[in-house]
Amino acid sequence: MSTAVRVAQTSQASIKSLISLMNKSCTCPAHSQARRILQNNNASSATDATSKHHHHTKDCSHSHDDTEHEYAFEMASSTMRFGEGVTREVGQDLVNMKAKKVLVMTDPNIAKLPVMKTVIESLKANNVPFVVYDKTRAEPTDQSFMDAIAFTKEHRPDVFVAVGGGSVMDTCKAANLYFNYPDADLLEFVNAPIGKGSVITKDLSPLIAIPTTAGTGSETTGTAIFDYEPLHVKTGIANRKLRPTLGIVDPLNTRTMPSQVKIASGLDVLCHALESYTALPYNERTPRPANPAERPAYQGSNPISDIWSLEALRLTVKYLARSAKDPLDMEANTQMCLAASAAGTGFGSAGVHLCHGMSYPISGLNKTYKHPEYNVDHSIVPHGISVAVTAPAVFRYTGAACPDRHFKAAEIFGADLSKVRKGESAGPLLADQLTKFLENLGVPDGIGALGYTKADIPALVKGTLPQHRVTKLAPLTTGAEALEKIFEDAIKNY
Repeated sequence: MSTAVRVAQTSQASIKSLISLMNKSCTCPAHSQARRILQNNNASSATDATSKHHHHTKDCSHSHDDTEHEYAFEMASSTMRFGEGVTREVGQDLVNMKAKKVLVMTDPNIAKLPVMKTVIESLKANNVPFVVYDKTRAEPTDQSFMDAIAFTKEHRPDVFVAVGGGSVMDTCKAANLYFNYPDADLLEFVNAPIGKGSVITKDLSPLIAIPTTAGTGSETTGTAIFDYEPLHVKTGIANRKLRPTLGIVDPLNTRTMPSQVKIASGLDVLCHALESYTALPYNERTPRPANPAERPAYQGSNPISDIWSLEALRLTVKYLARSAKDPLDMEANTQMCLAASAAGTGFGSAGVHLCHGMSYPISGLNKTYKHPEYNVDHSIVPHGISVAVTAPAVFRYTGAACPDRHFKAAEIFGADLSKVRKGESAGPLLADQLTKFLENLGVPDGIGALGYTKADIPALVKGTLPQHRVTKLAPLTTGAEALEKIFEDAIKNY
């Protein structure tokens, strides 16, 4: 069955679900079509839904307090242009934008690759004035953000072009933001509780994103992630104003990715898809924003995000191994680029949850591990690796909250649901499928393979707890005790 047919079929089912949901006369959580079982912090399995829901209602009338629960979701994504060779159009785009001075942002490795040559040739051919910043850091830090911001303030561009993976695109978003808010402290817009979490209220400068990896989907999202070194954790900024004006997705630009970079990038796509599909439903999120401008970028799973997330999962399961094995397999490269952008559109609305929340201290506390084929001068757990190593443990834990969705995901990996025994748990089934998938790709065997031991778990939990932006979207309430168990379960996967 073709990708287009699958998307159409999934779209029809989701649209029917959306229409049915809108036609409901009551928005109380007890009658939500997307009802999930929510658990207390210390619970590890599903129990009676009535006693373990976060929210309770006595009847289906509107007499209950309906002001707290969200009742709407928003879909927001960048304009995306997709096609082999489309990078060369960027110069014309900048002319159309009437750009007077462009800041092209990249990293030291990508600066030497054909994609940068194509970008620069296009700018020169169209007489677009530009300056290049090629010092962005793989897995950026607060300091590398500030270095890029300082360069931007010095050169004062009116349009930005990011050429690179998620690290480059996120750094460029931050530079754009703080150039337009020149007096703001770095933590002004960083997600609470690490930062102030202030709302971005004004439009930023145009930004064109040209991804060179098939992973983060950052060309479609309003997020910028970095390591906040004073606390040794990852955090970020999330606001629709950060979204690129245009994403230029050219599969030719991924041919030069080393195999391990392709795998790590693809695993980010995988977890984006799985987490957004299994996230807390949007109409179970609280509180409802007092002003639409305060509605968060990450809102919970919804009928439209489901379409993108499921298709991204299907494509990743089918094509990631092929893409990593053969850099010239253009069918696989193209489909992984589509998967990355589809997942970005899905999680850009729904959000992610525990794999990402737990990944931030895994990356931030790393001192010695350096992943193969990453040409950097510092220790590094690539983001896609840090989210994937806990995935079997996470979905083993969350399966009780929304078993149908976990069964559906397991089926996409290849599980035969006709052989599932009555009463069999969905979480372990999906975890087993994930484990096989990761092992076949040669992914490090749990957090233990990254150098962590049981003694490190308290610090990892401490680094996860502040990640409210994502952890509160888990389908189960997840406190310190539950996180400890998940981290312990993730020490070894195979």
